[in-house]
Amino acid sequence: MRSEQMEDKTLVKIENLTKNFISKKSFFGKPLSYVHAVDNVSLDIFKGETLGIVGESGCGKSTLGRSILRLTEPTSGKVIYDKTDLVSLSKEDMRQMRKRLQLVFQDPYASLNPRMTVKDLIKAPLDVFNIGNESERMEKVFQIMKQVGLTEEQLNRYPHEFSGGQRQRIVIARAIILDPEFVVCDEPVSALDVSVRSQVLNLLNTLQKEKNLTYMFISHDLSVVKYISDRIAVMYLGRVVELAEKDELYSHAAHPYTKALLSAVPIAEVGRKREISVLEGDVPSPINPPKGCYFNTRCPYADERCRKEKPELRDIGCGHMCACHKV
Repeated sequence: MRSEQMEDKTLVKIENLTKNFISKKSFFGKPLSYVHAVDNVSLDIFKGETLGIVGESGCGKSTLGRSILRLTEPTSGKVIYDKTDLVSLSKEDMRQMRKRLQLVFQDPYASLNPRMTVKDLIKAPLDVFNIGNESERMEKVFQIMKQVGLTEEQLNRYPHEFSGGQRQRIVIARAIILDPEFVVCDEPVSALDVSVRSQVLNLLNTLQKEKNLTYMFISHDLSVVKYISDRIAVMYLGRVVELAEKDELYSHAAHPYTKALLSAVPIAEVGRKREISVLEGDVPSPINPPKGCYFNTRCPYADERCRKEKPELRDIGCGHMCACHKV
Protein backbone atom coordinates (compact mmCIF):
# COMPACT_ATOMS: atom_id res chain seq x y z
CA MET A 1 0.00 0.00 0.00
CA ARG A 2 1.78 3.07 -1.29
CA SER A 3 5.21 3.32 0.28
CA GLU A 4 6.63 2.28 3.64
CA GLN A 5 6.44 5.93 4.69
CA MET A 6 2.68 5.90 4.12
CA GLU A 7 2.35 2.73 6.20
CA ASP A 8 3.53 4.77 9.18
CA LYS A 9 0.76 7.29 8.52
CA THR A 10 -2.19 4.91 8.82
CA LEU A 11 -5.05 6.67 10.59
CA VAL A 12 -7.75 3.98 10.33
CA LYS A 13 -6.95 0.28 10.07
CA ILE A 14 -9.90 -1.98 9.29
CA GLU A 15 -9.33 -5.66 10.04
CA ASN A 16 -11.74 -8.39 8.90
CA LEU A 17 -14.78 -6.16 9.41
CA THR A 18 -18.06 -8.02 8.97
CA LYS A 19 -21.68 -6.93 9.29
CA ASN A 20 -24.57 -9.40 8.97
CA PHE A 21 -28.23 -8.41 9.26
CA ILE A 22 -30.83 -10.96 10.32
CA SER A 23 -33.19 -11.46 7.37
CA LYS A 24 -35.41 -14.22 8.74
CA LYS A 25 -36.29 -15.56 12.19
CA SER A 26 -38.03 -18.69 13.42
CA PHE A 27 -41.29 -18.61 15.36
CA PHE A 28 -39.23 -18.51 18.57
CA GLY A 29 -36.97 -15.68 17.35
CA LYS A 30 -33.97 -17.76 16.35
CA PRO A 31 -32.14 -16.32 13.32
CA LEU A 32 -32.55 -18.53 10.26
CA SER A 33 -30.74 -16.49 7.61
CA TYR A 34 -28.57 -13.38 7.34
CA VAL A 35 -27.84 -10.64 4.84
CA HIS A 36 -24.06 -10.54 4.44
CA ALA A 37 -23.76 -6.77 3.94
CA VAL A 38 -20.02 -6.41 4.71
CA ASP A 39 -17.93 -9.56 4.43
CA ASN A 40 -14.46 -9.69 5.98
CA VAL A 41 -13.19 -6.31 4.75
CA SER A 42 -9.63 -5.20 5.57
CA LEU A 43 -8.36 -1.74 4.58
CA ASP A 44 -5.85 0.90 5.64
CA ILE A 45 -6.80 4.58 5.40
CA PHE A 46 -3.88 7.01 5.52
CA LYS A 47 -3.79 10.42 7.20
CA GLY A 48 -4.74 13.24 4.85
CA GLU A 49 -5.88 11.04 1.98
CA THR A 50 -9.25 10.43 0.36
CA LEU A 51 -10.10 6.76 -0.05
CA GLY A 52 -12.89 6.28 -2.57
CA ILE A 53 -15.31 3.35 -2.20
CA VAL A 54 -17.25 2.38 -5.34
CA GLY A 55 -19.59 -0.38 -6.41
CA GLU A 56 -23.14 -1.13 -7.45
CA SER A 57 -26.10 -0.29 -5.25
CA GLY A 58 -26.40 -2.84 -2.45
CA CYS A 59 -22.72 -3.83 -2.46
CA GLY A 60 -22.25 -2.70 1.16
CA LYS A 61 -20.52 0.67 0.68
CA SER A 62 -22.70 2.66 3.06
CA THR A 63 -22.88 -0.17 5.59
CA LEU A 64 -19.09 -0.28 5.63
CA GLY A 65 -18.88 3.46 6.36
CA ARG A 66 -21.52 3.30 9.08
CA SER A 67 -19.91 0.21 10.65
CA ILE A 68 -16.55 1.97 10.87
CA LEU A 69 -18.21 4.79 12.83
CA ARG A 70 -20.34 2.28 14.79
CA LEU A 71 -23.56 3.92 13.70
CA THR A 72 -24.25 0.34 12.68
CA GLU A 73 -22.72 -2.14 15.11
CA PRO A 74 -20.32 -4.55 13.33
CA THR A 75 -20.86 -8.27 13.71
CA SER A 76 -17.13 -8.91 14.02
CA GLY A 77 -13.73 -7.49 13.17
CA LYS A 78 -11.70 -4.49 14.31
CA VAL A 79 -11.51 -0.79 13.46
CA ILE A 80 -8.21 0.54 14.77
CA TYR A 81 -8.30 4.33 14.96
CA ASP A 82 -5.19 6.00 16.31
CA LYS A 83 -4.21 2.71 18.07
CA THR A 84 -7.69 2.31 19.61
CA ASP A 85 -10.13 -0.43 18.60
CA LEU A 86 -13.43 1.41 18.13
CA VAL A 87 -15.43 -1.83 18.11
CA SER A 88 -14.38 -2.64 21.68
CA LEU A 89 -15.17 0.80 23.15
CA SER A 90 -18.06 1.35 25.54
CA LYS A 91 -20.92 3.59 24.43
CA GLU A 92 -19.63 6.53 26.47
CA ASP A 93 -16.06 6.15 25.22
CA MET A 94 -17.34 5.89 21.65
CA ARG A 95 -19.46 8.99 22.21
CA GLN A 96 -16.36 10.94 23.20
CA MET A 97 -14.50 9.56 20.20
CA ARG A 98 -17.18 10.93 17.85
CA LYS A 99 -15.64 14.38 18.22
CA ARG A 100 -12.87 13.06 15.98
CA LEU A 101 -15.08 11.01 13.62
CA GLN A 102 -17.90 12.49 11.57
CA LEU A 103 -20.31 11.60 8.75
CA VAL A 104 -21.71 13.61 5.83
CA PHE A 105 -25.02 12.06 4.77
CA GLN A 106 -26.34 11.47 1.26
CA ASP A 107 -29.61 13.39 1.59
CA PRO A 108 -28.94 16.79 3.20
CA TYR A 109 -32.62 17.59 3.75
CA ALA A 110 -33.37 14.30 5.53
CA SER A 111 -30.35 14.75 7.81
CA LEU A 112 -31.38 18.22 9.00
CA ASN A 113 -34.08 18.85 11.60
CA PRO A 114 -36.65 21.05 9.80
CA ARG A 115 -37.61 22.75 13.08
CA MET A 116 -34.11 23.99 13.82
CA THR A 117 -32.46 27.10 12.39
CA VAL A 118 -29.09 26.97 10.65
CA LYS A 119 -27.51 28.51 13.74
CA ASP A 120 -28.85 25.76 16.01
CA LEU A 121 -28.05 22.98 13.54
CA ILE A 122 -24.41 23.94 13.15
CA LYS A 123 -23.95 24.80 16.83
CA ALA A 124 -25.55 21.56 18.08
CA PRO A 125 -22.31 19.49 18.25
CA LEU A 126 -20.67 22.21 20.37
CA ASP A 127 -23.69 22.19 22.69
CA VAL A 128 -23.70 18.38 22.98
CA PHE A 129 -20.04 18.25 23.99
CA ASN A 130 -20.26 21.45 26.03
CA ILE A 131 -17.37 23.11 24.19
CA GLY A 132 -16.78 26.77 25.08
CA ASN A 133 -19.29 29.35 26.30
CA GLU A 134 -22.13 30.74 24.18
CA SER A 135 -20.14 33.59 22.64
CA GLU A 136 -17.25 31.26 21.78
CA ARG A 137 -19.66 28.81 20.18
CA MET A 138 -21.25 31.50 18.05
CA GLU A 139 -17.84 32.76 16.98
CA LYS A 140 -17.03 29.21 15.87
CA VAL A 141 -20.34 29.01 13.99
CA PHE A 142 -19.59 32.27 12.14
CA GLN A 143 -16.13 31.00 11.22
CA ILE A 144 -17.38 27.64 9.91
CA MET A 145 -20.23 29.23 7.95
CA LYS A 146 -17.75 31.49 6.19
CA GLN A 147 -15.51 28.53 5.38
CA VAL A 148 -18.32 26.58 3.71
CA GLY A 149 -19.67 29.55 1.77
CA LEU A 150 -22.64 30.59 3.93
CA THR A 151 -23.35 34.07 5.31
CA GLU A 152 -24.34 35.36 8.75
CA GLU A 153 -27.60 36.65 7.26
CA GLN A 154 -28.66 33.01 6.82
CA LEU A 155 -28.26 32.15 10.52
CA ASN A 156 -31.93 32.21 11.44
CA ARG A 157 -33.30 30.51 8.36
CA TYR A 158 -34.67 26.98 8.26
CA PRO A 159 -33.53 24.09 6.02
CA HIS A 160 -36.50 24.36 3.64
CA GLU A 161 -35.40 27.89 2.73
CA PHE A 162 -32.16 26.63 1.15
CA SER A 163 -31.27 24.90 -2.09
CA GLY A 164 -29.89 21.36 -2.10
CA GLY A 165 -26.32 22.57 -2.47
CA GLN A 166 -26.70 25.05 0.39
CA ARG A 167 -28.21 22.37 2.63
CA GLN A 168 -25.25 20.12 1.95
CA ARG A 169 -22.95 22.99 2.95
CA ILE A 170 -24.85 23.17 6.25
CA VAL A 171 -24.36 19.42 6.76
CA ILE A 172 -20.64 19.76 6.03
CA ALA A 173 -20.35 22.72 8.42
CA ARG A 174 -22.01 20.71 11.19
CA ALA A 175 -19.66 17.78 10.51
CA ILE A 176 -16.42 19.78 10.71
CA ILE A 177 -17.25 22.26 13.48
CA LEU A 178 -15.69 19.89 16.07
CA ASP A 179 -12.46 19.78 14.02
CA PRO A 180 -12.57 16.02 13.37
CA GLU A 181 -9.72 14.07 11.79
CA PHE A 182 -11.73 11.48 9.86
CA VAL A 183 -14.93 12.09 7.86
CA VAL A 184 -17.02 9.48 6.05
CA CYS A 185 -18.76 11.10 3.07
CA ASP A 186 -21.66 8.84 2.11
CA GLU A 187 -22.75 9.78 -1.43
CA PRO A 188 -22.55 13.50 -0.52
CA VAL A 189 -23.25 14.81 -4.03
CA SER A 190 -25.57 12.17 -5.50
CA ALA A 191 -28.70 14.11 -4.47
CA LEU A 192 -27.43 17.37 -6.01
CA ASP A 193 -27.76 18.86 -9.47
CA VAL A 194 -24.77 18.25 -11.72
CA SER A 195 -23.98 21.98 -11.80
CA VAL A 196 -23.71 22.05 -8.00
CA ARG A 197 -21.69 18.86 -7.53
CA SER A 198 -18.37 20.38 -8.58
CA GLN A 199 -18.84 23.23 -6.09
CA VAL A 200 -19.38 20.84 -3.19
CA LEU A 201 -16.48 18.61 -4.29
CA ASN A 202 -14.18 21.63 -4.50
CA LEU A 203 -15.36 22.69 -1.04
CA LEU A 204 -14.48 19.25 0.37
CA ASN A 205 -11.04 19.45 -1.25
CA THR A 206 -10.43 22.93 0.16
CA LEU A 207 -11.49 21.92 3.68
CA GLN A 208 -9.29 18.84 3.51
CA LYS A 209 -6.23 20.97 2.78
CA GLU A 210 -7.07 23.63 5.37
CA LYS A 211 -7.93 21.22 8.18
CA ASN A 212 -5.81 18.18 7.24
CA LEU A 213 -8.90 15.98 7.03
CA THR A 214 -8.98 12.33 6.03
CA TYR A 215 -11.96 11.21 3.95
CA MET A 216 -13.65 7.97 3.07
CA PHE A 217 -15.68 8.99 0.02
CA ILE A 218 -18.49 6.59 -0.88
CA SER A 219 -20.11 6.87 -4.30
CA HIS A 220 -21.43 4.89 -7.26
CA ASP A 221 -20.27 7.63 -9.66
CA LEU A 222 -16.83 6.64 -10.96
CA SER A 223 -16.08 10.05 -12.48
CA VAL A 224 -16.75 11.79 -9.15
CA VAL A 225 -14.61 9.28 -7.25
CA LYS A 226 -11.74 9.70 -9.72
CA TYR A 227 -11.83 13.47 -9.28
CA ILE A 228 -11.67 13.54 -5.48
CA SER A 229 -9.89 10.32 -4.44
CA ASP A 230 -6.24 9.38 -3.93
CA ARG A 231 -6.92 5.64 -3.83
CA ILE A 232 -10.02 3.69 -4.80
CA ALA A 233 -11.46 0.45 -3.40
CA VAL A 234 -14.00 -1.46 -5.50
CA MET A 235 -16.64 -3.45 -3.62
CA TYR A 236 -18.79 -6.32 -4.85
CA LEU A 237 -21.34 -8.11 -2.69
CA GLY A 238 -19.80 -6.90 0.58
CA ARG A 239 -16.17 -7.64 -0.32
CA VAL A 240 -13.32 -5.49 -1.63
CA VAL A 241 -12.25 -6.96 -4.97
CA GLU A 242 -9.69 -4.33 -6.02
CA LEU A 243 -7.74 -1.48 -4.44
CA ALA A 244 -5.22 0.85 -6.08
CA GLU A 245 -4.10 4.42 -6.65
CA LYS A 246 -6.74 6.12 -8.79
CA ASP A 247 -4.55 6.56 -11.89
CA GLU A 248 -3.37 2.96 -11.65
CA LEU A 249 -6.91 1.67 -11.27
CA TYR A 250 -8.32 3.65 -14.19
CA SER A 251 -5.46 2.81 -16.56
CA HIS A 252 -4.68 -0.77 -15.47
CA ALA A 253 -7.80 -2.24 -13.89
CA ALA A 254 -7.18 -5.92 -13.13
CA HIS A 255 -10.47 -7.37 -11.83
CA PRO A 256 -13.16 -8.22 -14.44
CA TYR A 257 -15.78 -6.44 -12.34
CA THR A 258 -13.73 -3.22 -12.19
CA LYS A 259 -13.18 -3.39 -15.95
CA ALA A 260 -16.93 -3.70 -16.50
CA LEU A 261 -17.64 -0.71 -14.26
CA LEU A 262 -15.04 1.46 -16.00
CA SER A 263 -16.31 0.50 -19.45
CA ALA A 264 -19.68 2.01 -18.56
CA VAL A 265 -18.24 5.46 -17.77
CA PRO A 266 -19.13 7.93 -20.59
CA ILE A 267 -16.23 9.35 -22.62
CA ALA A 268 -16.29 13.12 -23.14
CA GLU A 269 -14.11 13.09 -26.28
CA VAL A 270 -15.93 13.22 -29.64
CA GLY A 271 -15.17 10.22 -31.86
CA ARG A 272 -13.41 8.23 -29.18
CA LYS A 273 -14.92 4.83 -28.50
CA ARG A 274 -14.51 2.29 -25.74
CA GLU A 275 -15.23 -1.40 -25.72
CA ILE A 276 -18.24 -1.98 -23.48
CA SER A 277 -18.05 -4.97 -21.14
CA VAL A 278 -21.61 -6.10 -20.47
CA LEU A 279 -22.12 -8.30 -17.42
CA GLU A 280 -24.66 -11.07 -17.81
CA GLY A 281 -27.05 -12.07 -15.07
CA ASP A 282 -28.06 -10.29 -11.87
CA VAL A 283 -26.11 -9.62 -8.70
CA PRO A 284 -26.47 -12.69 -6.43
CA SER A 285 -28.43 -12.36 -3.23
CA PRO A 286 -26.35 -11.29 -0.20
CA ILE A 287 -28.48 -13.72 1.81
CA ASN A 288 -27.07 -16.67 -0.11
CA PRO A 289 -23.85 -15.57 -1.86
CA PRO A 290 -22.15 -17.98 -4.29
CA LYS A 291 -19.43 -20.33 -3.15
CA GLY A 292 -15.88 -19.47 -4.11
CA CYS A 293 -15.49 -16.10 -5.80
CA TYR A 294 -18.67 -14.08 -5.36
CA PHE A 295 -18.30 -12.76 -8.92
CA ASN A 296 -18.07 -16.19 -10.58
CA THR A 297 -21.76 -16.25 -11.61
CA ARG A 298 -21.25 -13.17 -13.83
CA CYS A 299 -17.58 -13.44 -14.76
CA PRO A 300 -16.79 -14.54 -18.36
CA TYR A 301 -13.44 -16.01 -17.20
CA ALA A 302 -14.69 -18.10 -14.26
CA ASP A 303 -13.55 -21.73 -14.04
CA GLU A 304 -13.90 -24.56 -11.55
CA ARG A 305 -11.37 -23.03 -9.15
CA CYS A 306 -13.31 -19.75 -9.11
CA ARG A 307 -16.49 -21.63 -8.21
CA LYS A 308 -14.87 -23.45 -5.30
CA GLU A 309 -12.08 -21.29 -3.87
CA LYS A 310 -12.57 -17.75 -2.53
CA PRO A 311 -9.76 -15.44 -3.80
CA GLU A 312 -7.89 -13.33 -1.28
CA LEU A 313 -7.08 -9.65 -1.80
CA ARG A 314 -3.35 -9.69 -2.68
CA ASP A 315 -0.72 -7.31 -3.98
CA ILE A 316 -0.17 -7.75 -7.72
CA GLY A 317 2.52 -5.05 -7.84
CA CYS A 318 3.18 -1.48 -6.64
CA GLY A 319 0.47 -1.63 -4.00
CA HIS A 320 -2.22 -2.63 -6.51
CA MET A 321 -4.45 -5.13 -4.69
CA CYS A 322 -6.78 -7.53 -6.46
CA ALA A 323 -8.93 -10.51 -5.42
CA CYS A 324 -8.97 -12.66 -8.54
CA HIS A 325 -7.49 -16.08 -9.37
CA LYS A 326 -6.88 -15.02 -12.99
CA VAL A 327 -4.59 -12.10 -12.16
